[in-house]
Amino acid sequence: MAGHSQFKNIMHRKGKQDAKRAKVFTKIIRELTVAARSGLPDPAANPRLRAAMLAAREANMPKDTIERAIKRGAGGEEGAGFEEVRYEGFGPGGVAIIVEALTDNRNRTAGDIRTAFGKHGGSLAETGSVGFMFERVGHVRYPAARAGADVMFEAALEAGATDVRSDQDGHEIVCGAGEFNAVRETLERKFGEAAEARLDWRPTSAVSVAGETAENLLKLLETLEDNDDVQRVASNFEVADEVMARLSA
Repeated sequence: MAGHSQFKNIMHRKGKQDAKRAKVFTKIIRELTVAARSGLPDPAANPRLRAAMLAAREANMPKDTIERAIKRGAGGEEGAGFEEVRYEGFGPGGVAIIVEALTDNRNRTAGDIRTAFGKHGGSLAETGSVGFMFERVGHVRYPAARAGADVMFEAALEAGATDVRSDQDGHEIVCGAGEFNAVRETLERKFGEAAEARLDWRPTSAVSVAGETAENLLKLLETLEDNDDVQRVASNFEVADEVMARLSA
């Protein structure tokens, strides 16, 4: 929803500024390794690996670092055994949150996530507690300079997208999970390689937050995003633009 999308754009901009940090690279290397291990080490035949490589290039990761991570996963080397774990919980104001992680130590990660929720006024819940409030979708992002809003809108809808949002930060295209590969490939034939293309969680309803509740929620989301084991965070909050801008300054 509006608040979540704006928060992700802010985090994306901050991520670009800090792309050389080891923390950013650590997350991407884990995803490259797991993606290569879970399928073919060829991005043309492995959509997840292709998405991870897009993220790596967006973060300006050196080519040899990308190749080493892929070889490590494809070869099943020792230390490449990260486990995928999903956590669900509620943030301040009853906001639903899904956290996806890649970890080599479930106990450590679960403890860190539980602590983050508790510190910022939230609570970790059982798996399935909030998942029904989201739908699995495909997400494709292009920079604003790649095409005009009208051109991107028409092309995306023709490709099978269900939603297109354009602003100064770029074009956000959403489609059904089952149509993701077809939509991505159609758009890439017309506009070139996307800046980002992956499966994501989209909330089916929104919870409005403001004031101290919004402040605590954004602190929780940023703490979760900053955890080395966390790959992706989805939430269903909505907040006024001026409040978001002030809290994210």
